[in-house]
Amino acid sequence: MKLAVVGGGSTYTPELIDGFARLRDTLPIEELVLVDPAADRLELVGGLARRIFAKQGHPGVIRTTSDVDAGVADADAVLLQLRVGGQAARNQDETWPLECGCVGQETTGAGGLAKALRTVPVVLDIAERVRRANPNAWIIDFTNPVGIVTRALLQAGHKAVGLCNVAIGFQRKFAKLLDVAPGDVHLDHVGLNHLTWELGVRLGGPDGEDLLPRLIAEHGDAIAEDLHMPRALVDRLGVVPSYYLRYYYQHDAVVRELRTKPSRAAQVAEMERELLAMYGDPALDEKPALLAKRGGAFYSEAAVDLAASLLGGGGSPHQVVNTYNNGTLPFLPDDAVIEVQAAVDGKGARPLPVPRLDPLYAGLVAGVTAYEDLALDAALRGGRERVFKALLAHPLIGQIEYAEQLTDQLIAHNREHLAWA
Repeated sequence: MKLAVVGGGSTYTPELIDGFARLRDTLPIEELVLVDPAADRLELVGGLARRIFAKQGHPGVIRTTSDVDAGVADADAVLLQLRVGGQAARNQDETWPLECGCVGQETTGAGGLAKALRTVPVVLDIAERVRRANPNAWIIDFTNPVGIVTRALLQAGHKAVGLCNVAIGFQRKFAKLLDVAPGDVHLDHVGLNHLTWELGVRLGGPDGEDLLPRLIAEHGDAIAEDLHMPRALVDRLGVVPSYYLRYYYQHDAVVRELRTKPSRAAQVAEMERELLAMYGDPALDEKPALLAKRGGAFYSEAAVDLAASLLGGGGSPHQVVNTYNNGTLPFLPDDAVIEVQAAVDGKGARPLPVPRLDPLYAGLVAGVTAYEDLALDAALRGGRERVFKALLAHPLIGQIEYAEQLTDQLIAHNREHLAWA
């Protein structure tokens, strides 16, 4: 079995490598290729990756290359975890929207649109290279904004499934609170990528007992603290929103908070400098503790599980992924990409039935889906007017004056990445 990781020079990658090493019985990789244009980072990450495999006794071979075509050739699955423009572009995404009083974030609002415009064309080019090299290969997309990028891949006819670590993070936290094995926890996880709610927490599978009311009653303070939202809100909703709902439910408070501290991108850039220095130490043969602060917790376990199921191995039968709606949420078009529990096997991902979504959540999901339609159109065809319409449609913007200002700012800060600009 051969896997390729495009964006393999990311400081995330040792987390992924550690998962591949620990879970080698689930996903028996014979060859792993890390692909990245940044040769200096790739050398550091690749060296640590080989040492992790060696320490844990993994027999697989790890190669590195800056050549996408060579890297994906004959791969059974290709994982995408790239960041077009690096942390410098992310820092812009998180700062210039604040000038208009709007949230600055890399996947939500104007910053998220900027990332989509930079990313979609690059991902589609890579996917075409994968298709030419091996039309049967699966593409697993961890590149944000996952929902928009996955929809672009699916609409172009690629064998693709989107992956996010929000759901597996909730699964692990709830399992710890309930003192059960993570695999025993099934989430009624419903919505769009970075716009989801846990409507139920069931033991044993989709038909198991719902323990969410008990979790909220007994551990509501801890849950709310993790979300950075008031306990009273969690009690009133009776469900657990993802952390990203803060940007909608507490927009103005979050803007005030973001204006008083360094951007997350600046913090991550400093962490990356420290991590890369660590990765260069030939004595280091495990992922460093600092990596836990970088983000992406449990990503490796989710990626192994998904790849194993898609490639006919021993992955879980039900997993939270991003895939076509196909009637699951009846108020959305079939070709919308949603994030829900799905049955996953060698044929792909098929959403499981979900509980009816209350209008409080369905309205927001419908509004953001409409924005994502327009965002993808802007990413594929370009043009100032398409960017403006996407921003005007976004529930966090929605005013002519803001949309006009943000359109000009977005184009000015991303001109080098936008062929049409």
